[in-house]
Amino acid sequence: MPLSLLRFAASKTHPEPRMFRRFNQLKESYDVVIIGAGGHGLAAAYYLARDYGITNICVLEKGYIGGGNTGRNTTIVRSNYLTPEGVQFYDASIRLWEDLAEDFDLNLFYSRRGHFTLAHSDSAMRTMRWRAEVNKHYGVESEVVDADFVHRVLPMMDLECGGHAPVLGALYHAPGAIVRHDAVAWGYGRGADLRGVEIHQQTAVTGIDVRSGKVVGVNTTRGYIHTDRVLSAVAGSTPAILDMVGLESPIFVHPLQAMVSEPTKPWLDPIIVSGSLHVYVSQSARGELVMGASLDPYELHSTRSTLDFVEGLAAHMLDLFPFLSPLKVVRQWAGMADMTPDFSPIMGKTPVEGFYLDAGWGTWGFKATPIAGKTMAHTLAENQPHPLIAGFSLDRFTDFSLTGERGAAAVGH
Repeated sequence: MPLSLLRFAASKTHPEPRMFRRFNQLKESYDVVIIGAGGHGLAAAYYLARDYGITNICVLEKGYIGGGNTGRNTTIVRSNYLTPEGVQFYDASIRLWEDLAEDFDLNLFYSRRGHFTLAHSDSAMRTMRWRAEVNKHYGVESEVVDADFVHRVLPMMDLECGGHAPVLGALYHAPGAIVRHDAVAWGYGRGADLRGVEIHQQTAVTGIDVRSGKVVGVNTTRGYIHTDRVLSAVAGSTPAILDMVGLESPIFVHPLQAMVSEPTKPWLDPIIVSGSLHVYVSQSARGELVMGASLDPYELHSTRSTLDFVEGLAAHMLDLFPFLSPLKVVRQWAGMADMTPDFSPIMGKTPVEGFYLDAGWGTWGFKATPIAGKTMAHTLAENQPHPLIAGFSLDRFTDFSLTGERGAAAVGH
């Protein structure tokens, strides 16, 4: 460690404040209780405090801040979705992402890279054209490019993919970016904390008190809390929370795995996604290749990683980049992806008065963090769904008004 850094650490002139306060006990009541101190829960608390002046908020986390899917993803940000609802929602999120570091006064390592979704068949090219037209209609920068364009930008890629699935073209989305995921949780957490929000880690919810169809309180491992508004933002733990209020949803949970390589010098600037090969990859600021694939094919409430995943993903990576064969994998992990039948989230009010839901994010929740927090804050403060989430309501599954996003969200990227 450099001597100058040691001197700074020991300095009494410029002591660094704690990122978050610690609380020895819960208060008896709060205006809002948010379950889950991941990106979505902390963002909702931040915008409730900043935009609506609601600061008597308790955020409950059974583990530690950002320890769930917020810290278990591949940090990709994009808005090149397929449905009008998805495109507008994620485009609003990107606009928030671009100014977020300034809002927090914290370096989030937000890096605009460009995003290639590779097409390996004529039908895939048709889908890319469809997505590009929807994107352009809503002012999102996306275009279909041919294989020659891909080769000029990525000359190191084997466009034949080992003969298994030659690249015919791609959907190129210039705003595609990556960002440091843990810093996002810290930024929202610190911003909420500075405005008076209490974040209680290592505090699990054991029950939600519902009387006459209304929320009146929350039971935790550290005592009972009186409240009439509860937001659940717990990703793969959503079914367990819904059981506490007597609600059912079509959510099913699958593991989603990822891995990183040892660092190398920068060589891959854009983000690469292939639905046919079930692979997506970007290079981090530290030089690691951050790689992921599709969902594991079985339902499992677990974050266990597997050898089968590494072998399969490594094989597909070598189809694209054969020269990577000497590269070592240094770690792998898994998250719990809360999937819905139409591959769109569930957001807003529920049949239980005072109980709000932010769930069903599956493989695309991290990139929605800013706009999910902002729209859910509006929904809690006004008790009316924000216009951007009208297509994501829970009752769409009983009304059969689905928001089919599978065509742009079926690979975990």
